[in-house]
Amino acid sequence: MNSTFPQSTERVFSIANFKIWHHLRFVCVLAVVLGTSCNDDRPDRPTVTANNSTNGADQETENADYPMSVQSEPAGSTEVGQGITRFILTNKNGVRVTLINYGAIVTSVEVPDRDGKFENVVLGFEDVDGFLKNGPYFGAVCGRYANRIAGGKFTLNGQGFTLAVNNPPNHLHGGTRGLDKALWNAESFDAGTSVGVRLNYISPDGDEGYPGELDVTVVYSLTTDNEFRIEYTAMCDKATPINLTNHCYWNLAGVREETPKVLDHVLILNCDKYLAVDKDSIPTGIADVRDSPMDFTTAVAIGSRISEVGSGYDHCFVVNKSNGRDLVKVAEIRDPESGRVMQISTTEPGVQFYTGNFLDGSEESGGFNKHEGFCLECQHYPDSPNQPDFPNTILRPNEVYSQKTVHKFSVSK
Repeated sequence: MNSTFPQSTERVFSIANFKIWHHLRFVCVLAVVLGTSCNDDRPDRPTVTANNSTNGADQETENADYPMSVQSEPAGSTEVGQGITRFILTNKNGVRVTLINYGAIVTSVEVPDRDGKFENVVLGFEDVDGFLKNGPYFGAVCGRYANRIAGGKFTLNGQGFTLAVNNPPNHLHGGTRGLDKALWNAESFDAGTSVGVRLNYISPDGDEGYPGELDVTVVYSLTTDNEFRIEYTAMCDKATPINLTNHCYWNLAGVREETPKVLDHVLILNCDKYLAVDKDSIPTGIADVRDSPMDFTTAVAIGSRISEVGSGYDHCFVVNKSNGRDLVKVAEIRDPESGRVMQISTTEPGVQFYTGNFLDGSEESGGFNKHEGFCLECQHYPDSPNQPDFPNTILRPNEVYSQKTVHKFSVSK
């Protein structure tokens, strides 16, 4: 064990610079398409023919000629009658991302296999009502603090704070009603080489026990080169912990009536170390992945050693060479059957690898079973507010929290 952690920090900059940035954002969305469609008259995708690729990373498509578009439509309402909007992002290759402004939830991502067949590759519920219940955080933005805080307690500036213990004995993913249960304001945009949605939510002072008002913005965008990008920014009026992530469950074989398990997916992680944890999944130190079932530094099938880690993987890995500012490739995962490949790059110092250990086929699990999806949640380390040697997760007034994660899709032989 080694108690020395890399001291990368969130990228922060001045309020003045943030205001300039925010103004430029506003200028960009003058060309926004707000609610461009409230119906389901979406054109069919073009015929897509895949070229075989030896490395799976530079795969192109032929005959791809599809208009970049953002559509929106009513998707239902919250428990108190607030309207929920669904947004559909489509790029020139026919790749489609669907999301709702409740919980900033990604409900589907449709990408082609090596034969050009499109399938949804994220787990979720069949209708919006499923997302309103307490489920496994399918596709949602988790916060204010993603992952666990030990005992639901932390001390900041000499003052103790108590949070909901919604994952006994710990606090998990922001509490009973975290950002995954919020109705976000949303506006769509078309930037030419990308289309997307900008979502904003203001979490009030004391929300779920956290200090300070937090103004959070998440931008989802889909680019012409099959990148699904997530950019987060936030500001506060009091010092507060923050750790945001997206909780998509992926299955590159495709989500079907009988969804296959992900155990044959082949994973590479750019992580030489991981966080060892106690029985309650709270970090106890840092460990080397070598000669252990945690070693994904070379391509390994997820299921090849999963029996050696109990019910499955649910561990935070330390991203090599993370500096908190630049995008670093952290993962590449491939489904041998379909040929689909997903590469993930992030500015975050950690990635939580989770193999859907608690999915049980129930209605609450969307009918999905154990190991039918995996998560790679780019984030800071669990319990950082209580572990001073970890990279900083305290956001202070006059600072701006900023981070991004990019998912790039391709196919291999």
